[in-house]
Amino acid sequence: MTIEEIRRPAKGATHGSDFSRLSRRISRAGLLDRRPGYYVLRFGVVGTLFAAGWAAFVTIGDSWLQLLVAGFLAIMFGQVALLSHDLAHRQVFRTRRPTEMAGLIVGNLGIGMSYGWWMDKHTRHHANPNHEELDPDVVPDILVWSQKQARASSGVPRFIGRRQAFLFFPLLTLEGLNLHLSGFRALFAPKLKRRGLEATLLTAHVIGYLAAVLLVLPPAKALVFIAVHQGLWGVYMGSIFAPNHKGMPMFSGAERPDFLRRQVLTSRNVRGGRFVDVALGGLNYQIEHHLFPSMPSPNLRRAQPIVRDYCAEIGVPYHETGLLASYAEALRHLHRTGAPIRQGS
Repeated sequence: MTIEEIRRPAKGATHGSDFSRLSRRISRAGLLDRRPGYYVLRFGVVGTLFAAGWAAFVTIGDSWLQLLVAGFLAIMFGQVALLSHDLAHRQVFRTRRPTEMAGLIVGNLGIGMSYGWWMDKHTRHHANPNHEELDPDVVPDILVWSQKQARASSGVPRFIGRRQAFLFFPLLTLEGLNLHLSGFRALFAPKLKRRGLEATLLTAHVIGYLAAVLLVLPPAKALVFIAVHQGLWGVYMGSIFAPNHKGMPMFSGAERPDFLRRQVLTSRNVRGGRFVDVALGGLNYQIEHHLFPSMPSPNLRRAQPIVRDYCAEIGVPYHETGLLASYAEALRHLHRTGAPIRQGS
C-alpha cells in the first residue's frame, strides 16, 4: 500500500467517521474525564520544586555551584512550560477564564513565555501538523523541513541548512531566548488578547529574574548563570518537542487527509516508561495527544493501546520508537532535507 493510499479514508467511509468510532471507544473508557486530583498533585510538586530551586539559588550565593542550580532550574522551567501546555489544551479546567488566568501566571510570570502567543501558534499547529504552508512549527525561518523548502531557501536558512542536522542541538541553546523574544514580539500583533496583562507579566518576569540573579551573583557569574540556565532550558524544550513530528510525513498545498490520518501519520510516539512520561510531560504519547488534545495527560498512557489497536484495525500506520531513536530519525530527516542545498540545487 502506498503512502497516498494510506492517507485516504477507508473506502466508503465518510469524512471523520473513522475518528468518530475511535472517539466513542475512548469516551466509553472514561479517558476524556478530568483528573483534578492529579493536577493538584502535579502543580503542587512542580511549584514546590520550582520554588526550592530559587531558594537554593539565594542560599548558595556567590559560588560556581550555582551552575548546578541553573541546570535544575532549566528542567523546572521546562516542567512549568508543560503545565502551561496542558492548561492551553483545557486539560486542567473546564472553563475558559480560570484556564487563561492560570496560563498567564504560569507562562508569562513564571517562565517569561507568552501564553497567548504560544496558544495561538500551537492551536494552528494542531489543526495542520507538518503542513508546509499551514503549520507554524515547520516554517523555514532558520531550519528547513522539506527539500522543497531547501530549494527555495535563501539567507540564514540556506546557510544553516547545509549542516542543519549537526547544528540542531547547538541551536537549541538559543530556544529559551527565542521564546522570550517571541512573546514580546507578539505584543505588537493585533490578534493578541489581553495585551496589557501579557506585557505586564512578561516584564515582571524579566525584571524579577534579572534582579534576583544580579543581586546574588557578581556580573561575570551572573552572565554565565543566565547563559547556562537559558541554554539548557532551550535544549530541554527542543528535546521535548523534537521527537513528536520531525522526520514524519509532510503535507503541502491542498493535500489534507481526514482528521484521524492527518494526526496519526504526522506524529511519533516515544517509548520509555514512567521516566520518559515525566520528562516529556506525556507528550511521548503524541499520537493520542493529537487525536484527543483535551485528554488529561495521565490518561494518554491508557488510551495508547486502544488507539494503536484501532489504527491496526483500519490499516493506518502507527509509529512509535525509543527516545534516542526518535532523535536519530529527526536528525536523519534534517540531513536529507538539506541535501539540495549541499548539492547546490
